[in-house]
Amino acid sequence: MNELDTEVLPLPPRYRFRDLLLGDQSFQNDDRVQVEFYVNENTFKERLKLFFIKNQRSSLRIRLFNFSLKLLTCLLYIVRVLLDDPQRIGCWECEKHNYTNFNQSSTEINWAPILWVDRNKPLWAIQVSVAIISFLETMLLIYLSYKGNIWEQIFRVSFILEMINTVPFIITIFWPRLRNLFIPVFLNCWLAKYALENMINDLHRAIQRTQSAMFNQVLILICTLLCLVFTGTCGIQHLERAGENLSLFKSFYFCIVTFSTVGYGDVTPKIWPSQLLVVIMICVALVVLPLQFEELVYLWMERQKSGGNYSRHRAQTEKHVVLCVSSLKIDLLMDFLNEFYAHPRLQDYYVVILCPTEMDIQVRRVLQIPLWSQRVIYLQGSALKDQDLMRAKMDNGEACFILSSRNEVDRTAADHQTILRAWAVKDFAPNCPLYVQILKPENKFHVKFADHVVCEEECKYAMLALNCVCPATSTLITLLVHTSRGQEGQESPEQWQRMYGRCSGNEVYHIRMGDSKFFMEYDGKSFTYASFHAHKKYGVCLIGVKREDNKSILLNPGPRHIMSASDTCFYINITKEENSAFIFKQEEKQKKKGFAGRGIYDGPSRLPVHSIIASMGTVAMDLQNTECRPANNSKLTLPAENGSGKRRPSIGPVLEVADSSSLLPCDMLSDQSEDEMTQSDDEGLTVMEYVKGYPPNSPYIGSSPTLCHLLPVKAPFCCLRLDKGCKHNSYEDAKAYGFKNKLIIVSAETAGNGLYNFIVPLRAYYRSRKELNPIVLLLDNKPDHHFLEAICCFPMVYYMEGSIDNLDSLLQCGIIYADNLVVVDKESTMSAEEDYMADAKTIVNVQTMFRLFPSLSIITELTHPSNMRFMQFRAKDSYSLALSRLEKKEKENGSNLAFMFRLPFAAGRVFSISMLDTLLYQSFVKDYMITITRLLLGLDTTPGSGYLCAMKITEDDLWIRSYGRLFQKLCSSSAEIPIGIYRTESHMFSTTDPHDIRTQSQISINVEDCEDTKEVKDHWNTKTSHHRNSCPSDPTEHPLLRRKSMQWARRLSRKGNNKQPAKTAEWINQQRLSLYRRSERQELSELVKNRMKHLGLPTTGYDEMNDHQNTLSYVLINPPPDTRLEPNDIVYLIRPDPLAHVENETHSRKGNRSKQDPCTPETRDETQL
Repeated sequence: MNELDTEVLPLPPRYRFRDLLLGDQSFQNDDRVQVEFYVNENTFKERLKLFFIKNQRSSLRIRLFNFSLKLLTCLLYIVRVLLDDPQRIGCWECEKHNYTNFNQSSTEINWAPILWVDRNKPLWAIQVSVAIISFLETMLLIYLSYKGNIWEQIFRVSFILEMINTVPFIITIFWPRLRNLFIPVFLNCWLAKYALENMINDLHRAIQRTQSAMFNQVLILICTLLCLVFTGTCGIQHLERAGENLSLFKSFYFCIVTFSTVGYGDVTPKIWPSQLLVVIMICVALVVLPLQFEELVYLWMERQKSGGNYSRHRAQTEKHVVLCVSSLKIDLLMDFLNEFYAHPRLQDYYVVILCPTEMDIQVRRVLQIPLWSQRVIYLQGSALKDQDLMRAKMDNGEACFILSSRNEVDRTAADHQTILRAWAVKDFAPNCPLYVQILKPENKFHVKFADHVVCEEECKYAMLALNCVCPATSTLITLLVHTSRGQEGQESPEQWQRMYGRCSGNEVYHIRMGDSKFFMEYDGKSFTYASFHAHKKYGVCLIGVKREDNKSILLNPGPRHIMSASDTCFYINITKEENSAFIFKQEEKQKKKGFAGRGIYDGPSRLPVHSIIASMGTVAMDLQNTECRPANNSKLTLPAENGSGKRRPSIGPVLEVADSSSLLPCDMLSDQSEDEMTQSDDEGLTVMEYVKGYPPNSPYIGSSPTLCHLLPVKAPFCCLRLDKGCKHNSYEDAKAYGFKNKLIIVSAETAGNGLYNFIVPLRAYYRSRKELNPIVLLLDNKPDHHFLEAICCFPMVYYMEGSIDNLDSLLQCGIIYADNLVVVDKESTMSAEEDYMADAKTIVNVQTMFRLFPSLSIITELTHPSNMRFMQFRAKDSYSLALSRLEKKEKENGSNLAFMFRLPFAAGRVFSISMLDTLLYQSFVKDYMITITRLLLGLDTTPGSGYLCAMKITEDDLWIRSYGRLFQKLCSSSAEIPIGIYRTESHMFSTTDPHDIRTQSQISINVEDCEDTKEVKDHWNTKTSHHRNSCPSDPTEHPLLRRKSMQWARRLSRKGNNKQPAKTAEWINQQRLSLYRRSERQELSELVKNRMKHLGLPTTGYDEMNDHQNTLSYVLINPPPDTRLEPNDIVYLIRPDPLAHVENETHSRKGNRSKQDPCTPETRDETQL
């Protein structure tokens, strides 16, 4: 390659300002060529085409002018008809004749009235001018739109009509005798229709908006009908000039009667040309109108599918929210509508549903109900399209709810779709509040910008974990987040159903303390004082507070928190204070200022009676005995026990301001120092020491840091496997580990990141180390490395591969040593051909475990809440049938909680995550509900905020007698706030009559006393739970009695020979039924023990007879103060944060501990579950 090829020419220097003005003289002789672009648009034709056709705005003006011109010609024709004189018919300068006399007998037609009309000179001049303009415009458009085929332009219908209506007028200029010639100018109505269609299209292009095709089609149909009627009216009127000489109105009347198929016959055409025109018009109408109607019906059906538009005018004058879902099911829709419209101030809101799929048949049927048809609008479209968001008027919406499709097999893909929808809505309408539901916790940080986010797996696993230590937490939270008026079950004959339904109406509300009658008088008092006295006086439960200068909500901040008028109070009550009326039945004896410094009320010792009547959103509270009494009478003591002079300590007063000397130490960092190095009872090993700290590895971004019990050194991954030994230990089953506490087993399909939220609440720092239960994860699939890295720092957390439908897996993971088994809904079974069959496998497997392990508490998650009626299914139990009828009755009454009386749900043994959908819906009105729920579940730990725990009422605690006195006891001693009771009652579930219950119980006792039925109880069963899941056995389903059972029957029958024959036969019958049941349990016991022997497991831990099936449990939220306490009641508590004042009390704690050491263990025992 030579040097010339490689040489690069220098670039010219940049123009200076002088060169721009005078030109650069040094580069005038260069080879540069100036190129002009779009030269073809500089031609005259292109400029005309740009003005008449291409430019939207100028083209729109031309179309509008043309449309007006055509309407003017039709108007001039009508004027000409009205001014026409039938007696002066003929050519312009010819002699005029009168042709008004029509001879019906004559068959000849006089064509002169048809060919000639009476047109005066001014009217002719105007029509000629309009015709010339129309002709020139038509020729110009023909020239501009010419594309090489002139015949295509000539034979167009619009061009032919233009020539018919314009060329004759132009000819009359040069041939004056033809000025009275009839010209069918009324045909210009069709040209006007054509111009109107083009004008609308240009209008849409000009304003960059697409009007609905439905509007265009309706407009075309109306124009077609008008053109047909106008053409027929003018044509018949003109042709009948040679006949009966009809007026324009009579012709119009005839056309309307004919086209409407009425046909009165009073006006009819008389000559054959007009009759031929009627035939032609009818044929045209029969061809054109059906095509137009078919197109209109098709568009209407398509619009019904897509939902049309939400009008801009309605969006600006009415309030609406948008619900974005990938697929809309009837259950999801009804849950949203019932919860959303349960609030009175939302009754005038519209709900716009934006869904990409076609409307379901059931959804369509529901939306046709007048209650919803006026308030719910369904739009088929995607949230990722701006056009669909514009149709939903998202920018004017009050809120946008984006829900995930939880029935998808790939939940991660469902989350990705939700994230894209949230991004699209935020991009289109940045000021619209977003309420997003996400499934996987690892995807939560992608929608962190949303106003409110609910992560399904986070809440689900935390709730299931709390169910293991605080029974029925899932029921408690579900009832709190559902809107109810407390009217459910009030007509039931069962006392527990009336009380349970009444207390279910309690919800969380908020109010500014300075504006509240409930809490205004406690300004400057401690939080504990305000909570106790508000509950005693008004029956409301103050659970939390938020400072004006702090955005954090604190649950039970403790007695050291001093209430201020600017604080926002959060309380549990049957309704909010604004809907309450206060009726004092007894006047106060003293002014409030006279006893403001006292803490205990005067008057009798009995508690106030609260008669709360909820009607039309208003609650009337009847209050009694609200006077103050002296502090010296505040002691409540019990009589001496067994005649001795020893008395139990009475309940102390709740102080207005916290006194550090009167509060028990609550330092969870040091309360376990006494048991860290204690010797175990059975072995000489020391208990492993744990440390408190934050987990070093979080499995996903966005998890809230929680102080937990941790291992000093991370456990190797091989030690996490429960059923396989390693070089560090040789344990291969749960028995070998020698756990002191009962196991908690979690059955899940995969080790998702949500399981991390199951472990954290059970290992939180405020849990006593002696109460930590071992956790075993029974997984269908092997966990990945990241999950094991996240859980290896927690003590007593293990996993093994297996499934609940495999008995060997259940036995290996230590199910006979477990108190709780949590069955998590599997992702692979969430979708089925029939929606409600998704829970079939889970329900059957759980029922099997009920029979194999009757003493085990099984907590089950279902996909559909309606399937909970199959848990503990009793086909022939009259009580279950009564509950079914009660559920149907409550559903007919419009209750949102019709399933609440099902025994598994009331006892907290079954749960569906769809019940928590209302948490997101309620946050639209109560923006604090998500925060409070997360604090209760332990998902968030705000410094200074308390946590949810439980306390069991024993026989030694019954001296307190009532819930109100328990409230005072807890507030005065440990500053804990009770919020509800979990109550268990004995109940006989029988298929026989009530008078047989005593006989059945006697028979069961006799069988229990037989020598052959005695079993050696395992030493593991040192404590048993009062609530158990079980399933009764049906005698008709059992095999034949064993030989030993027959011997028992003969022995028992001999004992009853002295009785009357009828009673003896009945007694033997009942005994045989009991033996049948006994026989089935023995078979199941032998099956389990044989499998345990085959696996090499000890069989002494299996207790097949510990069956607590004849009990029912339910939750009472914020019961009245006079509610009597019963044995085995479990009280839900919000305990203050033990670390809230550790730094301030470090020095005072050492001195107080020595003074209060004797009473400290007692209080701890009282508040431990």
